[in-house]
Amino acid sequence: MSRPRRTASDLLAARLRADPAGPLITQYDDASGERVELSTTTLGNWVAKTANLLQDEFDVTGGSTVALALPVHWQTAAVYLAVWSCGATVVDTATEDDGGLVGVDVVLASQDRLAPLEEEGEPDALLGLSLHPLGLGMTGYAGPARDFALEVRGHGDVFVPWQPPDPEAPGLVLGGLELTLGGLAEAAAELAGRLGLAAGDRVLVDERVAAEAGPVAWLLAPLSAGASLVLCRSADPARLAGRAAEERVTATFGTRLDGVRELGRSG
Repeated sequence: MSRPRRTASDLLAARLRADPAGPLITQYDDASGERVELSTTTLGNWVAKTANLLQDEFDVTGGSTVALALPVHWQTAAVYLAVWSCGATVVDTATEDDGGLVGVDVVLASQDRLAPLEEEGEPDALLGLSLHPLGLGMTGYAGPARDFALEVRGHGDVFVPWQPPDPEAPGLVLGGLELTLGGLAEAAAELAGRLGLAAGDRVLVDERVAAEAGPVAWLLAPLSAGASLVLCRSADPARLAGRAAEERVTATFGTRLDGVRELGRSG
């Protein structure tokens, strides 16, 4: 009897069972001096709250489509996993382009990208993220978008989808790439093996490399392998070697550091 196909949301569930207290994402921003660390449980709570918000307030479920206009960030990780927990599809394209929101049910965007989106879609289905390191709300904004940070707080830390995510349902539309929910989990496992990711790896990732590679590479492959992330935004190259030592980094993705193996490269 064959095992049922896993979905993207199953990857987080497996990690929560295996290592709930361990660090999953540590994020640095060298432009602001911020450092934020989330355990698997903490990220899981954000995922559950976000999924409950999307399901309860916007009826997001299997067959729904959610567009993201977000940078690589720990909150973006929570949003991706929340949408997939609902069984819905993430559209991650140039949503500001004309027609970019056709067929989209909900849009989540960083505050700096809200203005062009306000003219494209229904304001009630537009959520703005401040990307504040502590998850606080937007400041200096008076537009029609709802504030993600304020909306998500009242939702529960446990999520039960109205219908289980279907592995055969669409999960990601990223430019010309389309993957099902089951295909996301399979692609993550395949990529983790190809990159040489291993359980317990601590992977330093630059946001620019991550943005180019996409969420399967920067989020799902490490999650599938049992690795954790040290995510660097606005990275200062002069700080990376010291940071790698301090965070006990065992591998890098797209960045070369002396004495640390670079994923995907042999020798």
